[in-house]
Amino acid sequence: MPKRDYYEVLGIDKNASSEEIKKAFRKKALKYHPDRCPDDQEAAELFREASEAYEVLSSPEKRQQYDQFGHVDLNGGAGAGGFSGFSGGGFGDIFGDIFGDLFGNTSKQSRQQSYRGDDLVYQLTITFLQAAKGYETEITIPHLSQCSSCKGTGAKTPDDIETCPQCRGTGEQRTQQGFFMMARPCSRCRGQGKSIRRTCSTCRGQGSEKVNKTLKISIPAGVDTNSKIKLSGEGNAGLQGSPAGDLYLNIVVSAHPFFRRENYDIYCDFPISMTQAALGAEVEVPSLDGKIRLTIPPSTQNNKIFRLKGKGIPYVNQRQVGDLFIQVIVEIPTNLSRKQKDLLEEFATLENEASSPLQQSFADKIKNFFK
Repeated sequence: MPKRDYYEVLGIDKNASSEEIKKAFRKKALKYHPDRCPDDQEAAELFREASEAYEVLSSPEKRQQYDQFGHVDLNGGAGAGGFSGFSGGGFGDIFGDIFGDLFGNTSKQSRQQSYRGDDLVYQLTITFLQAAKGYETEITIPHLSQCSSCKGTGAKTPDDIETCPQCRGTGEQRTQQGFFMMARPCSRCRGQGKSIRRTCSTCRGQGSEKVNKTLKISIPAGVDTNSKIKLSGEGNAGLQGSPAGDLYLNIVVSAHPFFRRENYDIYCDFPISMTQAALGAEVEVPSLDGKIRLTIPPSTQNNKIFRLKGKGIPYVNQRQVGDLFIQVIVEIPTNLSRKQKDLLEEFATLENEASSPLQQSFADKIKNFFK
């Protein structure tokens, strides 16, 4: 049966770029690989055909010869139109990419990563002032720590650790799929390259044991609810000496009785009397650093906001600081005495347009509206 055109096999144009060739082959390989289609002879043939097409078209020299002469021996010694293996054009790179996605990287580094300890999350509740000023404390968490008996090896004694007889220390099992050799983590040693004759009685071969650990932690000034702090290597221990996971502190900040936060600014509603608003006054308002004197000018209206620059929340690990905003709430007196009522009634008789400009302005607007 005559061979199909390589461009047709990959479903690409003859002017396709090297990147387009690579993408087309990747798509075919992911679809027809023998591990995806076991015992499917048609898929195996399509995979072989696509691999052969890519092996030629990914090499500039072989592609040039193919474009000029068609199906001839491009490798020397394979026979006309033969397939002699993967030797050019970055073939190893794309297979590493494709089969890393399909089956996972089988390198020693990757195998160690797969047995890395679990990450842990600890919710830490702190006060508003602790978040604003920074805070140091200790926490105790249950976690899996390296076994104190076997030091994380999982073996009863060092002599019980031996080279895995199944993979002979490589950590891999290789299987032939037609013309292609596949490597997988060894099923006996799980890719470690070592096996254990007798396991540690304390951890039963896991290399870790459950203990409570106390950590000193430092919370930087400026954190807020949902801020996360990563403590590298403070999570669960990995299996058989693999790296430990990380610990993540999830910060929760308690509400404050009178401060409220917006980003790095803080706001405070501060009540003043009607006479203070009308005549002006000197008052003491709260801040993160204690009480601050604030001048209330005469004729201050309800909800007037005063800005105190640099008295807010510090930015995390920066010199910049937010502001404090004091919003005055003019309180109307209640439970008036007879004398207070008499004085207010007398004051009402003395009111004029000049003393109530907002009322007069609104009255004029109503009058004009109904003309």
